[in-house]
Amino acid sequence: MRVLAFAAVLALTGCATLGGDTATAGRYLTQAQFDARDHLAPPPAKGSAEAEKDRQIFLATRKLEGTPRWAIAQADDAEENVLAAYSCALGYTPTREKNPKLAAMLLRISRDVRPAVSGPKMKYRRARPFRSQSGPLCIKPSLGFSLSPDYPSGHATWGWTVGLLLAEAAPDRAEVILARARAFGESRVICGVHNASSVEAGRKNAEALFAALWGSEAFKNDLAGVRAELDATRAQASPPDPAHCTAEANLLSAPLP
Repeated sequence: MRVLAFAAVLALTGCATLGGDTATAGRYLTQAQFDARDHLAPPPAKGSAEAEKDRQIFLATRKLEGTPRWAIAQADDAEENVLAAYSCALGYTPTREKNPKLAAMLLRISRDVRPAVSGPKMKYRRARPFRSQSGPLCIKPSLGFSLSPDYPSGHATWGWTVGLLLAEAAPDRAEVILARARAFGESRVICGVHNASSVEAGRKNAEALFAALWGSEAFKNDLAGVRAELDATRAQASPPDPAHCTAEANLLSAPLP
């Protein structure tokens, strides 16, 4: 996950606080409380059936170039736009002004996600799929991005963590929220920048982190505030265009090739 994306999350939060100076607070968990390297299994071994499946999925998804699903994957590349990605799932578009507590909580939880991604990445150092296979990508990767490890997907870890948080805050929308969270991760496969198993590892990584977060009283207190904030905002917000949301849902429901 790119560090600059978290700077964008910081910009989103502005001066938002959660009953205290949360914008400058640290993580919810210490490394002693959660170390993703202890929870995430290794990636598929080279030459294994699982690795070959990853290769076949990479090749098959290159055929999606230029399609509407490809365009969604390009939009999902911007991690700072993660809340906009959940507009249809939530039934409205959260913003800093409407949801300062949510924005502040996302900033704080991002500090837990960052080491949960970087630790396993540096432990396993799996190469990204486009390093060994050719085909179009939905973004133009920099040299630093190209050399960064594939496993687990930071986008998938981040998107699924946000999805789990939103599903807890708006449980009546949990099913569609988590469907969008899954698609947010799958966008990285469609882009060609992650193997499918690395995206699945990101989902598992997020689930392990989120389970650990329940041990934090600060997390639970902040979540209660976010839940109340979402309830109030959703009662007054205008829903997104139904036709757009139906079209998006149809696109995102299609399984990976």
